[in-house]
Amino acid sequence: MRLKTVKLSHFRGYSTPTVIPIDSSMTGIVGRNDFGKSTILEALAIFFDSADIKPDKSDMNCFSLAEGHTQFEIACEFDDLPEALVLDENVHTSLSQEYLLNAAGVLEVVKTFKASTGKLDSTAIRCEHPSDKALASLLSLKMVDLKKLGAQFEIADRVADQRVASQWRKAIRDAAGDVACQETLLDVGKGLSTEGKSVWDKIEALLPTFALFKADRESSDGDAEAKNPLQQAVKEAQAALQEQISELERQIESSVLDVAGRTLDKLREMAPELANELTPRFKEKPKWSFSFTLEGENGIPINKRGSGVRRLILLNFFRAEAEKNAVAGSPRNVIYAIEEPETSQHPNYQMMLMKALLELSNQTNRQIIVTTHVPALAGLMPIDGIRYVTKDEHGVPIVKMPTKEVLTEAAESLGVLPETGMERAKGVVLVEGKSDVTFLRHTSNTLKAGGYLPSSLEDAGIVPILIGGCGSVKHWVTLNLADDLGLPWCVFLDSDIGGSPEQVAAILKRKQEVEGQGRAFYSTRKREIENYLCPDMIDAQSGKRVTFTDTCDAKKIIGKAVGMKPDDVIDKFWPLMTATQIIDRSTYHDNGVDRAELKDLLENLLKLVGEPAEFGKNRTLTVQASRPRLTVAC
Repeated sequence: MRLKTVKLSHFRGYSTPTVIPIDSSMTGIVGRNDFGKSTILEALAIFFDSADIKPDKSDMNCFSLAEGHTQFEIACEFDDLPEALVLDENVHTSLSQEYLLNAAGVLEVVKTFKASTGKLDSTAIRCEHPSDKALASLLSLKMVDLKKLGAQFEIADRVADQRVASQWRKAIRDAAGDVACQETLLDVGKGLSTEGKSVWDKIEALLPTFALFKADRESSDGDAEAKNPLQQAVKEAQAALQEQISELERQIESSVLDVAGRTLDKLREMAPELANELTPRFKEKPKWSFSFTLEGENGIPINKRGSGVRRLILLNFFRAEAEKNAVAGSPRNVIYAIEEPETSQHPNYQMMLMKALLELSNQTNRQIIVTTHVPALAGLMPIDGIRYVTKDEHGVPIVKMPTKEVLTEAAESLGVLPETGMERAKGVVLVEGKSDVTFLRHTSNTLKAGGYLPSSLEDAGIVPILIGGCGSVKHWVTLNLADDLGLPWCVFLDSDIGGSPEQVAAILKRKQEVEGQGRAFYSTRKREIENYLCPDMIDAQSGKRVTFTDTCDAKKIIGKAVGMKPDDVIDKFWPLMTATQIIDRSTYHDNGVDRAELKDLLENLLKLVGEPAEFGKNRTLTVQASRPRLTVAC
């Protein structure tokens, strides 16, 4: 299941019901301090029963309390629902078949809390449930009662396996014909069960797991910030092995019940009246509990280290998660909620963390929710996922979706600015990172000096602008300013061919968006710009012989071989590439003709300001007049 929305009613500053849509990958909650951003994350922590955040009576909105309201409410909608689930007898049914979906066809779970204490009062499912009293009670009926009701409908012969409650329920509903439904708040937290098995427990086990990483740091031995990453890893490992755990529980239960049964048989020989009064059953399931931590070599627990160190560990937890491919068919979605990731971190680490989170959000079964009021980080967030929190004229928090007007308001409020350099530009090339700027500038200057181009990008007034990823707020601000100034612009990105399907799909989506605005989109034929580096040049400069293909992760391979950070590879080696090496490393065959991809790319970029399409010596290359196909292969 995937979180779709969260709705707050009478909770803290949210005095009126407020719905916050959650993006399927990354949601960026932005706005000024004390406007209600953290409230949303903590509401989710309360909903998912996090150990770190507990509700209390101070969570009740004071104005709502004065108006006579006695409860506050946190509701969540979930989509991407399982096609089947087991409510009883290990036989599959579905949420739709059991009439547990709302009018929008999604699962909506509503938790209400008492204003006087803050304690959970009820857990309910808002759904389109049968209005007929008998049909509405089916989920709470035991087998004997289902059979009695089935006899009234005369459907016993239609139930294939009369030991299965879900088949009785389906047969009864089918016999009733068209089932009239009405919106119902079905209390699933108290007594709604099938043969003693809680319906809510079955559904709750399918909900996403949730982990909140707060900016506020505790100083106790149980510092949640130090433990949370590893404890979340424990939760994921248990979820992945849930089938084996359930089978082990079943075997333990069967073994113990066998002993209990034989004990009662012996007791029956001596005291039959007493034996007949006793029924063996488990009062509760076993609790699987694991506790992990990290210890320093000096024996100082990690939760006693400085806040910056603890946040640095958190940063690298997310980096490790981003590099780990999500397990295909993983049973549960995971939601990572991070409050103000910029806290206690150097700006470089802030950017690394946001990059890791963006990569993680592209994985299957992962959702990221981030709050921030730092312009640099807010500018990197995907536009579709932006939720701008501000206040209305009465001081009540409101959440706005990313329309053009809202993005303008948010950018002005947070101070998100376009990359410097546009003031001198005649044309703009939007790129993802600083390495791309180095790549384009050196390539154009070197090919011009080698006689392959009539001018460099700098000569033509074409400026590569770093926007942190197509589709980010900073990208939106930059291209809108370019349009306002009347500047031509295009986009150049790595294709990520050979990377994860999610990365390739994201690039294709950006291509469609950019070309949909009538602008040119260029991407590399190889995986990344690092794949164009010359192995002979790397060998000559570092003494390390590196081998890599056009689609492998050359950045990591080279970085590991020469002992540097992968993100520094281009800045170190690309300025050493000669014109001949650039041409050779970008040559490919197109219908029997050799073409130099990077020369063709620069020629097309120069066309932004009307520069000549072709120029100069081409030695062994034959240049076609048609535009090169620099597209993403899926």
